[in-house]
Amino acid sequence: MAKKDRNALLDFLQYLGLRLVNMAVHCWPISVNLDLARAIGSGMYTLDRRHRNRALHNLRRSFPEIPERRLEILARRSMQQLVMLFFEVLFTTRLIRIDTFASHVELRNFQGTLDVMLRSKKGLIMLTGHYGNWEILGYVIATLGFETTSVARPLDNPYINEWLLGVRERQGQRIIAKKGATEEVTEILERGGAVGFIADQNAGSKGMFVDFFGRKASTYKSIGLLAMQYEVPVVIGYARRLGESFRFEIGTKDIIYPQDWQQENDPLRYITQRYTKAIEDIIRDDPGQYLWVHRRWKSRPKGEAPEAYD
Repeated sequence: MAKKDRNALLDFLQYLGLRLVNMAVHCWPISVNLDLARAIGSGMYTLDRRHRNRALHNLRRSFPEIPERRLEILARRSMQQLVMLFFEVLFTTRLIRIDTFASHVELRNFQGTLDVMLRSKKGLIMLTGHYGNWEILGYVIATLGFETTSVARPLDNPYINEWLLGVRERQGQRIIAKKGATEEVTEILERGGAVGFIADQNAGSKGMFVDFFGRKASTYKSIGLLAMQYEVPVVIGYARRLGESFRFEIGTKDIIYPQDWQQENDPLRYITQRYTKAIEDIIRDDPGQYLWVHRRWKSRPKGEAPEAYD
C-alpha cells in the first residue's frame, strides 16, 4: 500500500516516464538493451560510492580469499545485473512464452521440483534469493502451467506497482503483498497450493540468526514455521543468467522434505539454516549475480556491534 503522504501527481509522472521508457526500449532488440543496462550499471558503480562500498564490504567479508581486484569486478558486475533485471522484466512477457520457452531457458536439476509440484497433495513452499533474475523464476513456472503465488513487497508508487503487477502476473502467477499476507498464505497451503518467497531478507532483531557466508544473518522464522505446520516440502531454486544474452538456467539447489526435519531436536533452526545454506551455495556458483548492495547483515545478534559500512 502506498504511503498516504505521497504526491499523486509526481507518482503519475514517474509512471508516465516509465511507460515512455518501456516504449523506447522496445524499439531495439533485447541484446542492445542489455548492453545499455551493463553500461548504466558500470556508471552506477563508478558514481554511487555508498552502494559500491557496501557491495565491496559484503564481498570482502564473504570471500576473504579472493583478491581485491577480482572483488571489484564482482561488485561492478553485481550492480550491472540489477539494471539488467529491470530491462529483462520489460521484455519478459514478449520473449517468454510457451512456444519460445526453450530458446531462452534451460532447466537443470528440475525434475525433483516438477515431481513435487505434480504429486504434492499438501502444497509446497518455493524459495529463492536476490540472485540472477529472481523475477523470471515465478514467471517461467507459471508459463509451464503451474499456479503459484509469490509474496512480495509492493512498490511505493501505486501506478507503477499496478502496472508491473500486470506484467508479472501475465502468465498466471499471483503476487500478494508481503504485509498482511499471513492469512492468504495459510489458505493457499491449506488447499494444497504453492507459495513463493524471497528468503534472503534481513528479518530484524527478532529473526533467527543463522550462518550465511560465515556470519550470522537474521532470517525470518515464518517460512520454517509454515513448513512445519503444514508439513510441506521446501524447494530452493534459482534463475541464473547464461552469458550476456537473454538466456537463463533455472534449477533447483535443494528440496527439504518433512521427513528431513521431523527427527531434528530443533526443526525450525534446521529448516532455516538448510535453506539459507542452499542460497549461499547458489551464490557461490557465480557470485557476480548476487545483489551485494543488499543489507543482508544489517541486524546483528544481541551484544554484537552493527556493520560499520552502514
